[in-house]
Amino acid sequence: MTSIAANLQAVRARIAAACAAAGRPVDSVQLLAVSKTWPAASVREAAAAGQRAFGENYVQEAVDKAAELAALKLDWHFIGPLQSNKTRPVAEGFAWVHSVDRLKIAERLAAQRPPQLPPLQVCVQVNVSGEASKSGCAPDQAAALAHAVAALPDLRLRGLMAIPEPSDDSRLQRSRFALLRQLRDRLNAEGLELDTLSMGMSEDLEAAIMEGATIVRIGTAIFGKRDYTT
Repeated sequence: MTSIAANLQAVRARIAAACAAAGRPVDSVQLLAVSKTWPAASVREAAAAGQRAFGENYVQEAVDKAAELAALKLDWHFIGPLQSNKTRPVAEGFAWVHSVDRLKIAERLAAQRPPQLPPLQVCVQVNVSGEASKSGCAPDQAAALAHAVAALPDLRLRGLMAIPEPSDDSRLQRSRFALLRQLRDRLNAEGLELDTLSMGMSEDLEAAIMEGATIVRIGTAIFGKRDYTT
């Protein structure tokens, strides 16, 4: 068993234990393997171990990787900040975009989604911790953005995404995730049909699952620590 395969097995076990602790079925949480900065060979190893969904942050890197691995028919999710001049390759090549944080991005994705493809699955990113360095709309702006995105053609608004500030305080972790869940519930009460909470990473997936995460985005615990110096 490769180290990536062993790591995937360990992450799946963590997800299963967290689901059991939360009283949730294990299949209510999807594992998204965050493969940004890792080569196609690493993705191939993870795919050989049964992983199908992969998250990428950088458009050109992701497009190149997806092309190299096209024969594997993987599900590609874009999860990083998206500039308006880079929406076309994402609209054309991805199944999901988790990081819609303003209407202009959603409008461009809708206009550029090829008509022969199914609707692009999208989440609105919310900055639940108010960090200036983080992408995402403010919580009090999320409802207006979500309703506007939901009205666009060739997109399907699935839910909300958040990247809270790193913390070892499980109560703080859960409070950030609870804010996103409560916002999702309020939007559903307003007539939307959102089924997705994309939240939780390697260090806080348990807290996220306790608060209702349906997709956890795991990179380091699967592929190892990234080296951004090269």
